[in-house]
Amino acid sequence: MGNAATGLYVVTGSSRGLGAALVAQLLHQGHMVLGIARHPHDTLPTGPALTQWALDLSDAAPAAARLGEWLATLDGARFSSANLVNNAGVLSRIGPIDDTSSEDLATALRVGLEAPMLLTAAFLRATLGWPGVRRVLNISSGLGRRAMAGSASYCAAKAGLDHFTRCTALDEAERPNGARVVSLAPGVIDTDMQVSLRGSDPEGFPERDSFVRLKSDGKLVSPGDTATRVLAFLHRADFGDKTIADIRTD
Repeated sequence: MGNAATGLYVVTGSSRGLGAALVAQLLHQGHMVLGIARHPHDTLPTGPALTQWALDLSDAAPAAARLGEWLATLDGARFSSANLVNNAGVLSRIGPIDDTSSEDLATALRVGLEAPMLLTAAFLRATLGWPGVRRVLNISSGLGRRAMAGSASYCAAKAGLDHFTRCTALDEAERPNGARVVSLAPGVIDTDMQVSLRGSDPEGFPERDSFVRLKSDGKLVSPGDTATRVLAFLHRADFGDKTIADIRTD
């Protein structure tokens, strides 16, 4: 766990879908992982390489403080790289915002945008003097780059995530051993979020049928296959050269 080839990875939304697949593959590769999710994943391999925190990222400030404190207890020289993967996201009620509660809208923005910003700040602060490669990978979406009716909070959070990534990448480019920061759209993944989209009311979600066709036409990619591609992208030598990326084209 402490040899020079070991990377440290912090993955949010680690209990299911893409997040769980990322954690499983990172552990298999011999890395040290901190998973953050509302509920721990009970089928991931147990052992000293995996730490899991059950935290609600709609209240991100305590999570960011805890992350900073935890990272400060580690010897950064042990790790070949330090990586933060902001993967957690929330889909509020599908439909126009006036049909969605203020609580749901706020939660979507807090988890999808506020939490990545606070966690990234804590991560960058705590790893500033670490000698290895530092990376921040924000899991975005094509919906951060095009509007879709019935999904204002999700689209807004992902668009904000993209622009936050652009700004942070500019800041880090001015620093010695600055972190490499990328916002990556991972493609269409066969997850619970897709189930919610297909099961929504077409009156409030005009594009529902297109998501039904993605499933029926076999165009959804499994979380495991997507995780393999995401990690290959994260570990590329040119990671960070392009700040806004799409797994399907970059």
